[in-house]
Amino acid sequence: MSQSTLSRDEALVDAVAQASSQFAQRNPASRAQHERALQVMPGGNTRSVLFYAPFPLAMRRGEDCRLWDADGHEYTDFLAEFTAGLYGHSHPVIRAAVQAALDGGINLTGHNLLESQLARLICDRFPSIAQLRFTNSGTEANLMAIAVAKAFTQRGKVLVFKGAYHGSVLTFAGGPSPVNVPHDFLIGRYNDAAGAMSLIQANANDIAAVLVEPMQGAGGCIPAETAFLEALRKATSDTGALLIFDEVMTSRLGPHGRQGQLGITPDLTTLGKYIGGGMSFGAFGGRADVMALFDPRRAGGLAHAGTFNNNVLTMSAGIAGLRDIYTAEAALALNTLGDSMRKRLNAVCRAQGVALQFTGLGSLMNLQATAHPIAHIDDTTEGDPRIRDLFFFHMLEAGVYVARRGFTVLSLPIRASHVDKYVQAFEAFVQRYRDLIGTAA
Repeated sequence: MSQSTLSRDEALVDAVAQASSQFAQRNPASRAQHERALQVMPGGNTRSVLFYAPFPLAMRRGEDCRLWDADGHEYTDFLAEFTAGLYGHSHPVIRAAVQAALDGGINLTGHNLLESQLARLICDRFPSIAQLRFTNSGTEANLMAIAVAKAFTQRGKVLVFKGAYHGSVLTFAGGPSPVNVPHDFLIGRYNDAAGAMSLIQANANDIAAVLVEPMQGAGGCIPAETAFLEALRKATSDTGALLIFDEVMTSRLGPHGRQGQLGITPDLTTLGKYIGGGMSFGAFGGRADVMALFDPRRAGGLAHAGTFNNNVLTMSAGIAGLRDIYTAEAALALNTLGDSMRKRLNAVCRAQGVALQFTGLGSLMNLQATAHPIAHIDDTTEGDPRIRDLFFFHMLEAGVYVARRGFTVLSLPIRASHVDKYVQAFEAFVQRYRDLIGTAA
């Protein structure tokens, strides 16, 4: 290692340590809250993605696209509950829907008048979904989609892709996780159509399903190439496997999800996040002949339990959100704003000649500490993760709330002025740390 490289490395260590120390000094109430949580939860945490050193911020309240932490600092919320908070904080239409559900009684212990309404809205929104069933999370939706694919095909293997996140027990950021469910997984390389075809052909009689995100979200907002998804569609059709699109995140990218934008029809689709109006939500659905396996009227029908699958709070909030707020026009406007924002940010990177870029589509994007093209998660590893640490602390200091990994999400209350604030804060970040970021090759 050269002396210049060593000195830059040392400077990065010092810069992150200084930013972390300043963060801790500004947030004593969040520190105190974390210390209380440590007494009753491992690491003071019950949701791993929310933890970061030296301690995570504790949020006190939210309104529209604003958040206030325990120390009273105000932030523009550019994380939006990792895409579930599409409607912002306490949207009046959502509030009214939840209140109406409360007034009618919760835990009704039976079929209710709302579940079929939300199901109809979803089926109309996503034409590939002929019928569906509700769950409580995207994780559950993906688990059930895999289960029905295995039952329908009478096969046992599932093809997924490195960098994928399909839920808390279906994560493949660096390969399989020790907490994953024990399915027989084949792990392919994202956006490598030839490699995927080889895996499918070699296991043609054993693959039940190919599970894929049209854009890897937690993997860094890496869009799938159209040709890659088209190859998966053809290969699954040819071999009798089912193609499952995990659109838990990407369904927000257009009026009919990412599949609608691409014109590719999966056999099954999984949903979650915002579609429940900000409440706990998941759903899976698709071809009628596949979903018919869950029909309780048929002999040997598959069982699918879940006390809160059709809970009235989620059903009511989801109906209000899809019917009255996130219309086709609203979806187009929000994602157009996101595309414009990402172009502005990348223009800053090019103009300043720094080794940074924002990947993503529409209202979802992620900072990457490299200027090289990114097609799969391995392309992101050349960047120094400490650059994103500095970005995170800098943006918090500027009053902009993003994920520690650089994940950025637009919600419906976000306006052009909020985007201007973000872009200006990013420009200041580049100026502040230009020598540590490095130049584009």
